[in-house]
Amino acid sequence: MCGIVGGKRVPNLVDFLIEGLRELEYRGYDSAGIGVIDNGELRVVKAVGKLFNLVQKVEQLQWGEVEVGIGHTRWATHGKPTEINAHPHTGEFAAVVHNGIIENYRELRRELERENIQFLSETDTEVIVRLFEHYWEEGRGGEAFRQTIDRLEGAYAILLISEKEPDKIYFAKKGSPLILVQNQEQFLFASSDTPLIGRGEKGVYLEDQEWGWVDTQIHLFREGIPIEPHFKPLPTNKSSAQKEGFRFFMEKEIYEQPRVMEEFLLGRVDRERIQFPEIEPQFWEEIDSITISACGTSYHAGLVGKYLLERYAQIPVNVEVASELRYRNPVLSKKGLFLVISQSGETADTLETLKMANRQGLKTLALCNVDNSSIVREADRTILLRAGIEKGVASTKAFANQVLALWALATFLGGKEGEVPFFYKAIQKTRLALHLHDRIKRLSKRYLHGHGFFFIGRDIFYPLALEGALKLKEISYLHAEGYPAGEMKHGPIALADPELFTIALLSRLLLFEKTKSNIEELSARDATILTICSEPIEFTDDYLPIFSGEHPMEEFFQMMVVVQLLAMEVAIRLGNDVDMPRNLAKSVTVE
Repeated sequence: MCGIVGGKRVPNLVDFLIEGLRELEYRGYDSAGIGVIDNGELRVVKAVGKLFNLVQKVEQLQWGEVEVGIGHTRWATHGKPTEINAHPHTGEFAAVVHNGIIENYRELRRELERENIQFLSETDTEVIVRLFEHYWEEGRGGEAFRQTIDRLEGAYAILLISEKEPDKIYFAKKGSPLILVQNQEQFLFASSDTPLIGRGEKGVYLEDQEWGWVDTQIHLFREGIPIEPHFKPLPTNKSSAQKEGFRFFMEKEIYEQPRVMEEFLLGRVDRERIQFPEIEPQFWEEIDSITISACGTSYHAGLVGKYLLERYAQIPVNVEVASELRYRNPVLSKKGLFLVISQSGETADTLETLKMANRQGLKTLALCNVDNSSIVREADRTILLRAGIEKGVASTKAFANQVLALWALATFLGGKEGEVPFFYKAIQKTRLALHLHDRIKRLSKRYLHGHGFFFIGRDIFYPLALEGALKLKEISYLHAEGYPAGEMKHGPIALADPELFTIALLSRLLLFEKTKSNIEELSARDATILTICSEPIEFTDDYLPIFSGEHPMEEFFQMMVVVQLLAMEVAIRLGNDVDMPRNLAKSVTVE
């Protein structure tokens, strides 16, 4: 999500900023802007939409001696995609670009407003530049910047420039990537190494809590103590750099899941409770039921949400395939919440069901990954998923954040206290699941042939079985089906033989013995069985270990990563392009 570039003493600096933003377009954005010190004067140009709109504005202007500059592509989190909300954000004499989320920005904003400091935007980012100017003293810009970042809670990669010090760029990093390159007298920054390729051989990949500034040299600090920059080689291939060392975008996006899950929670956790500050409390009043409408992977997320919402919030939930719902003349409760789920926000069938619900006067809510998309504009309220752009057609990290959002919504509507620590434990366990990758890669060669796959699970692991089967179908082109484990004996078990591969999602915390019994029934009929569980099962053929934990969602998100990686590794062994599977499109905008 979002992209940052910056430079000092770079020839044709404005062109470098534009080209750098172009190299970061793959990350996704809805507005863009640049800010420079031109002959000692701060100049900022911003535009909504594609980078082309910014380029048109920039080309109409005359540029003088540009010493330093910063640029940004924004993916909206606070405030809609408008020029005012686009970066860079300015104060009286400084400008800032920022990736991440400042969790305590409301508190900081109220504090500054009490000092009669006026804000222009709806964003969290503007508090950074306002704080810097509030702390500013002549000759003590570094101290003002230190005081500023000391006040910030959340995640950030920051570049800041000022008319007062036209030879400096301030920088800081916590939780969001930021890279610094020095090439003789030139200094270059970016949030990904793609814009920096060919501009130098080595870069400083800044670590969390590191900050400083550049003038004629690099001034780098951690916890107030000066440290020496540590340079590492830069990649030489831009396509590879976009993939950040991964073989495919899908692989990169699987590995991004822990980070984007954490980003979803930023600003939505208040001590021991989940909150949704973007939606006023009155919106949630008098809801007697929930209808979820979605397609494909989003539909599977909705099924997980049904289990969680009914369990925590005690609200009846129906989950509908949007392409069926729109033609069914459904009876919907006037006091019901109509919830649509879409990664792109342009899914045609889902959009039409949303319009139908609006015509019937229902409250409508969207879980969506793209701000200002058709679904976001049509819905009464939106919870943005903050998963960033997905280049792989088969959804991974968007699904993770859809399920996380539904879990959060269930605990919020149910008024559950003390659930928050389990969110962070589940995210941490997702990282641990990635440690299985080499084992999954080796194991995948045993699952390339045969006449199909069963994915089985119970409770929340049944929708995950559906999603695991879908992932395998999408990218390997092998036949796979997901089933509730208890349904095997009602017909599907007739297919069981050594060439039928069963992927069993066996939770230690939910219906363990019953699911284990269903697996044993398949084993007795010579099915080849791979079990994903926190303990080995004696009668199965293969085993991928996860950690049990204290909450079923800890198991869920680990299993999610495992089935995604398994599908990917099988597809790679079959020689398929996992990012661009045949016959599929990323955004389904037709019936």
